[in-house]
Amino acid sequence: MTGAERGTDDTDAESVGTVHLVGSGPGDPELLTMKAARLIDEADVVLHDKLPGPEILGMIPAEKREDVGKRADGEWTPQEYTNARMVELARDGNDVVRLKGGDPFVFGRGGEEMEHLAENGIPFDIVPGITSAVGGPGSAGIPVTHRDYVSSVSFVTGHEDPTKDESAVDWEALAATGGTLVVLMGVGKLPLYTSELRDAGMDPETPVALIERATWPEMRVATGTLDTIVDVRDEADIEPPAITVIGEVAGVRDRVKSFLRDGGIDALAETAASDTPKSNASEESSE
Repeated sequence: MTGAERGTDDTDAESVGTVHLVGSGPGDPELLTMKAARLIDEADVVLHDKLPGPEILGMIPAEKREDVGKRADGEWTPQEYTNARMVELARDGNDVVRLKGGDPFVFGRGGEEMEHLAENGIPFDIVPGITSAVGGPGSAGIPVTHRDYVSSVSFVTGHEDPTKDESAVDWEALAATGGTLVVLMGVGKLPLYTSELRDAGMDPETPVALIERATWPEMRVATGTLDTIVDVRDEADIEPPAITVIGEVAGVRDRVKSFLRDGGIDALAETAASDTPKSNASEESSE
């Protein structure tokens, strides 16, 4: 029996709702697409994780929000539940927005969810979002490509499916590309992959940037090198969600940040300022 046939067994096909797989962008509500904002407003139910950010989630009435992401107490929603919930809500005739950070198809499980919906006869559409892999670095003054430095970019997840027997990321091959590496969800495993890249021959002096909560009001940025960035992370207390940018382009921020508006706080400068007694603190404001 096909997925479509299973869907029509349970509910009249004409009464089945649509699921919209919507990318919310990196977190700034002004970076929502017009279509995403409209569908969120029109939806009966919004199934969301935490990555869209508090401002975007705060725009959605509480009575139609369902959290299917990670929670403050450490609990998380299994993907199987989210898949089943989308089907259940749609078969009940609801218009459903499955709201994701960034773009649904860039480490957002949009592909898995799309296939599950199709297998169960649920109509859906895709609403692309600004991926944080590009929008996050860009907001911090870091272009992922630059004619003077690099003409290729690779997007990598630092948080793979734990059920896989081995990593699908070939760090040695990535080191050999000579291009920019953008690692999403990779703060915790930063020591592992920076070590692997150095072992693969990448220059220890390669610039690296960490961008925490990109485009959010509390955005923070810390920069270092492949050799120093783990210590920088610890000193600046960088926490998820954060993006790692590895490559010559990561050094561009330091050359432009004096003129960059809304480019995030310099996390190391912020940490140093907080450790300085008020009587000795400079009156000059930080970036």
